[in-house]
Amino acid sequence: MDRNTMYASLGISPQVLKFGEEIEGSLQERFRAIDERAEYNQLKVIRAMQKNRVSDIHFAATTGYGYNDLGRDTLEEVYASVFEAESALVRPQLISGTHALHIALSGNLRPGDELLSPNGKPYDTLEEVIGIRQSPGSLKEYGVTYRQVDLLSDGSFDFEGIARAINDRTKMMTIQRSKGYAVRPTFSVEQIGQVIAFAKKIKPDLICMVDNCYGEFVETIEPTQAGADMAVGSLIKNPGGGLAPIGGYIVGRKDCIDRASFRLSAPGLGKEVGASLGLNQCLYQGLFLSPTVVAGALKGAVFAANIYEKLGFSVVPGADEERHDIIQSITLNSPEGVAAFCQGIQAAAPVDSFVTPEPWDMPGYDAPVIMAAGAFVQGASIELSADGPIKPPYAVYFQGGLTWYHAKLGILMSLQKLLDAGLCALKGGDKPLCRRQ
Repeated sequence: MDRNTMYASLGISPQVLKFGEEIEGSLQERFRAIDERAEYNQLKVIRAMQKNRVSDIHFAATTGYGYNDLGRDTLEEVYASVFEAESALVRPQLISGTHALHIALSGNLRPGDELLSPNGKPYDTLEEVIGIRQSPGSLKEYGVTYRQVDLLSDGSFDFEGIARAINDRTKMMTIQRSKGYAVRPTFSVEQIGQVIAFAKKIKPDLICMVDNCYGEFVETIEPTQAGADMAVGSLIKNPGGGLAPIGGYIVGRKDCIDRASFRLSAPGLGKEVGASLGLNQCLYQGLFLSPTVVAGALKGAVFAANIYEKLGFSVVPGADEERHDIIQSITLNSPEGVAAFCQGIQAAAPVDSFVTPEPWDMPGYDAPVIMAAGAFVQGASIELSADGPIKPPYAVYFQGGLTWYHAKLGILMSLQKLLDAGLCALKGGDKPLCRRQ
C-alpha cells in the first residue's frame, strides 16, 4: 500500500490530498524557520538539564509527604534555568492551567488588592476564579477587586487606558498571552515585555503575571526573560511534550513563587512537601521532547491557516503572519461548520476516533462547547485537538499534534468533513477554490 492509498484508507479523498500537498509545498521555508527555532530551544533545555546535573536518581518515586524529593526539586531548578527565572513550582498537584493560575493569583493577592487585566476579559475558566461570574471561593469573595482595560480595535494594548486604570490598590497585572476564545492576535514576548515595562514605570512594585499557556517554546525567549514576575502554564500543553500525564508550573521571582507554594500546600510547608508519585521521568522527558513537539504543532497551525485562508475563511493568525502560540482560530460562520471541523479532528485521532464530538455545557464556560481530542492524556491540548464555543462568530480553535504528520492528517480530515457536509466546495480542477456558504 503506497502513501496515497494509505490516506484514502483513512478517508481522505484524492482531491483533498492534492490540495493539501500543494499548500504544504509552498510552506517549506516557513517549516525550516520553525525547525531552526526548535533546535535552539532543544539546546536550551539540554543545557538546563546538564547545568542542574540531572541523573537517573531523579526519576525515583516518592510518596506521602514527599520530603527530600530530589527529582522534584531538581526539575524545578531545570525549569527555572530554562525560563531564566529565580524559582519554579512544577507539580503534578497543579491539575490544570486554570488551577496553576488560581494558585499564583490567590497566593499573591490579599484582601483590598486589585487585579488588572490589560487585555480585556480573561479566558472563560478564570471568570469564576476572579469573580466576574459568581462562584464560591472566588477572589472577589476574599475582597480582591478586578479591573480590565479592553484592547484597541486592532488588538493592541491601550496604554493610555492602562495608565488610567493603575491605582494605589493595583497589586497585580495578569496578561493572557494566547487568545483564548477570542478572535484576536496572540501577543509576542516582545509585546508582553513592552506592556510590563510601561506598567512598572507607573508602579514599580506591580506584580506582572503572564498566562503562558500554548506559548512555551514557540519563540526563543519566554515572558520571564522580558520582565514578567511570574509565568504560568500547564504540563499537558507545550512543556509536557505529550508525556506529562498531569501537572502545571509557575516560574518567576522567588518571593512570588514561595507565596504560591504556601497556597498550594499550606503556610509554613510551601515547596517542601508534595510527593512526585513516580511521575518525574515523564515530566523530565516531556520537557526534553517539548521543543520538537511544539515545532510539529506549529507546522500544523501554519498549514491550517494556509489551507483555510486560501479557501476563503477568516483565520487568526493569518497565513503569512508570525506566530506566538500554537493555536489557530478559524471562523466557520455556523454551528454546523464548527461541528464538522471538530468531527474531522476526532476522526483523525489515534484514540476514540470512532466517537462523534457534540457540544455540551462544560463547567466554567458560558456557552455550550464542543471539543475534539482523541488523546493519550485526557484534555492534553498539545495533542491534536480542536474546540470552540457554540456562539457567534462560530470560530473553532485548533491546536496541537505530537507530530507534524498527525497534524497534517487532522487538518485534511477536517476539510474532508466540511466538504462531505456541503459546507464548502472545491472547484476549478488544478486550482481549487472554496467559498463560504
